[in-house]
Amino acid sequence: MANIAVGSLDFPKVSEQEVEIVERKGLGHPDTICDALAEELSIALSEMYREEFGAIMHHNVDKALLIGGVADPQFNGGKMIEPIEIYLTGRAIDEKDGRKLPVKELAVETAHKWLKENIPNLDITNHVIIHPKLKPGSKDLVELFERFQLKGEIPLANDTSFGTGYAPFDDIETIVYELERALNSKEFKKEYPYVGEDIKIMGVRNEDNIRITIAMAFVDKYVSSVKDYLEKKEVVSNYAYALAQKLTDRHVDVFINTADDEENGSVYITVTGTSAEAGDDGQVGRGNRINGLITPYRPMSLEAAAGKNPVSHIGKIYNTAAMDMAERIVAELEEVDEVYCYLVSQIGKPITEPQVCDIKLRTNADISKLEEKVKKIAQEELDKLPNTWQKFLKRQFRLY
Repeated sequence: MANIAVGSLDFPKVSEQEVEIVERKGLGHPDTICDALAEELSIALSEMYREEFGAIMHHNVDKALLIGGVADPQFNGGKMIEPIEIYLTGRAIDEKDGRKLPVKELAVETAHKWLKENIPNLDITNHVIIHPKLKPGSKDLVELFERFQLKGEIPLANDTSFGTGYAPFDDIETIVYELERALNSKEFKKEYPYVGEDIKIMGVRNEDNIRITIAMAFVDKYVSSVKDYLEKKEVVSNYAYALAQKLTDRHVDVFINTADDEENGSVYITVTGTSAEAGDDGQVGRGNRINGLITPYRPMSLEAAAGKNPVSHIGKIYNTAAMDMAERIVAELEEVDEVYCYLVSQIGKPITEPQVCDIKLRTNADISKLEEKVKKIAQEELDKLPNTWQKFLKRQFRLY
């Protein structure tokens, strides 16, 4: 059995502390766009490698950078002046038996497909330029990868790193996560097309008062005037408030686009529905963690999970494993109220054998009586890791 330690959480619940902060960067935020394009490229590469080699080969494409464009948004519709530029960089095997593989072409095709499906007001022909900058990996890491992958053995960790997870979400975490998902759902957009995809939500709780601040890029062609904008913003504000209030017994206030200067006609409208058109740049790893949130009051890894290879990169798989462990323990052991989980690897060692798997429980029960059950769940999740890549390819983890 792996080095699994079980202990107790001996500090107050975050939800019972005086202050809590939670953030989520929505689908069209420049950082989230970078995460999404990196992860979609990793999936596409993995599928191509399986066809070509019969196995996923070494790659890490987790270094995407978005350079914002220049736009002139106007009521009833403005225009893009300079395009957004996105650099997709990293390492990927690009040759087989002396034949070049279409790695760069795949990067462009994958990016265009995701942008077209998820940022519908962005013209992929005229509003964005994709720069694929992918090169083969270092000899030692490629050899480390091939040492197990082509032999069908347990993958060896290709980094010394750690992953963290916790469960369950508390009420403000649930509000921030579910609210962005709802505002960016296909159903919502169909009824409210003037709401763009760049939606960032910051939740702040002071004791029992929750303040939700939403930065939301409106799409200019659907807005005719400041008056029309304010009316539409009020509709969305009421929707957001009603949804948030359903998810908590605490008092909730909702604020949208608080930098608006209504008297001078300065409001948050965009041509494309994302601030990437002019207002902001983006980079992989600066956005949501593996659970879809940014939670400074919880354990977090700074690893950029999106784009890393799904077979052996600990920065990816240990974060999802820690999350899965925590969620299973809470779900299956009714005596446990909350779980924090920490996993640490050592490069070159089997991914199923972490240096330590540290699990902290919040429970009124005797931990010694729960220890065996907790370790059993943790070991089962570790044993699954050699096949976790299948979940990434099926998009069963939301990495952005």
